[in-house]
Amino acid sequence: MIELLRETYAYFLANQARFWTELSRHLVLSGSALAISLLICVPLGIWAARHAAAGQYVINVVGTLRLIPSLAILFLALPYLGTGFGPALIALTVLALPPVLINVYAGLQGVERAVVEAARGMGMATRQQLLQVELPLALPAIIAGVRTAAVEVVASASLAAFIGAGGLGIFVTRGFALFEPRIMLVGAIPIAVLALLSELILGLIERWVSPQRLGRES
Repeated sequence: MIELLRETYAYFLANQARFWTELSRHLVLSGSALAISLLICVPLGIWAARHAAAGQYVINVVGTLRLIPSLAILFLALPYLGTGFGPALIALTVLALPPVLINVYAGLQGVERAVVEAARGMGMATRQQLLQVELPLALPAIIAGVRTAAVEVVASASLAAFIGAGGLGIFVTRGFALFEPRIMLVGAIPIAVLALLSELILGLIERWVSPQRLGRES
């Protein structure tokens, strides 16, 4: 095992330029998919929470996307969108939508009606209630959804190499093709580290913005 790690490190040193290029692509691809999912899911989740009957159908439809494996999403996009960064971005955004949307919806639905009524009684307009009361209280749930999506997207972005989008998956696929574990690990280890860091950092942010913690500080 130690010898394998030495060989992996030696391969990394010999291919640093390619590694940093693919790491950058991996981060841009993952970050872009998460950003787009937030831009879509926050307003859609707000609408769904405001229109519970119709919104439940939207949540159910988007929720079914979680049943589709990430590799299947990538290859379903292939015949229609071709290969490259764009199709991979669309596929990863689709992968990120369910956890983010469901948590935005659940977070807003979980805000106590008494709190909303109190804000309304203080003369707050609907927009003010949303921005100053509901979204701050729903923020821990929203971040929990982003955390789940981030781990899934970072891990699944490695599969984007199959459709020519680059990323750290290039090393994983090449390692498998050549039966070279040292090449595979140059991609697999950083992907695992990125997923763990996403889980850790967003988990800390989730706890930091929790109402219980804010209540203790106030």
